[in-house]
Amino acid sequence: MRARITGVATYLPERTLTSTEVEQRIEGYVPHRGIVERMTGIRRRHVARDDQQASDLAVEAIRRLGAPGVPGRSGTAGGGAGAGHPGYADADLLIFASASQDMVEPATAHIVAAKLGLSCPVFDVKNACNSMLNGIQVAEALVLSGAHRKVLVCSGETPSRAIRWQVRDRAQFVDSFAGYTLSDSGAAVLVTADDERGIFYRDFSADSTAWAIGTLPGGGSAHPRDLEYSYFRGDGRRLKEAFERVGPDIFLNALKRTGLTWDDFAVVAVHQVALPYLRFLAEVLDVPEEKLVVSLPEHGNCASATLPLQLSLGAWRPGDRVALLGLGGGISTGVMLAEM
Repeated sequence: MRARITGVATYLPERTLTSTEVEQRIEGYVPHRGIVERMTGIRRRHVARDDQQASDLAVEAIRRLGAPGVPGRSGTAGGGAGAGHPGYADADLLIFASASQDMVEPATAHIVAAKLGLSCPVFDVKNACNSMLNGIQVAEALVLSGAHRKVLVCSGETPSRAIRWQVRDRAQFVDSFAGYTLSDSGAAVLVTADDERGIFYRDFSADSTAWAIGTLPGGGSAHPRDLEYSYFRGDGRRLKEAFERVGPDIFLNALKRTGLTWDDFAVVAVHQVALPYLRFLAEVLDVPEEKLVVSLPEHGNCASATLPLQLSLGAWRPGDRVALLGLGGGISTGVMLAEM
């Protein structure tokens, strides 16, 4: 038995901000015109409505699973649980896997389940931009153990709530720059027991000594109520150097150990934060350009929803192989290979 990804769906809020509009919204310090798009390749990103929470974005994505006429992909005919029933209705576990959350307590998974009318067990998984990838990893393990048969893994990312718009000087602008790349989004993935195909390789690693390079410090025990710590902070250069120290071996080893090449995959989904770094990583890994789904320019950095978004946008059919390559703050890397 394997654990198979049988449905993928995403939700992107209708409101968008261009990189020019982002720069115009910054007050205090005036950045060089065009610097955000020039440095990142991002033209626009999505912004949730003020009345939408992280749970709402996840719910919107879940409702698109297997539904006709809406964005999303299904690995099974119809993607549903039976006539008149949505594909998620008979899930026996819900995992909310996101860098964002509605509140510190309770787990956002409870709020998602309540909004959907589900009564299955729930819990949260959090690991920055690798949250969804790790959520799928946990779902696979639980399916293979026999504990569950159909797991709903979802994410609702609302990083727009933690962007610093009042900027003191250039140093603070640089420290806050990562926030200007981020995009609000929702994602949902169904992981189901299957006798024939599914996830066939996974590997994860971390260099936790680099945790302080990029942070959203507020809301926890370190800074529970200080507004100054409620914004994204980071050093893009040091973060890039940290990922380069970890190196590409985890991704290249996946090919060596399975005897496959990137040409054997319909889609190679890669977490994307800036086009220059995506091009650098693709060159180092020798990923053919036609295998990539470049989501960044029109959708921004969707945090943990990035890989599901690329699966939703990518050209694959049931039976095709896909590769998921994750990069997350902390820092962590992950790779998952699946037959859809």
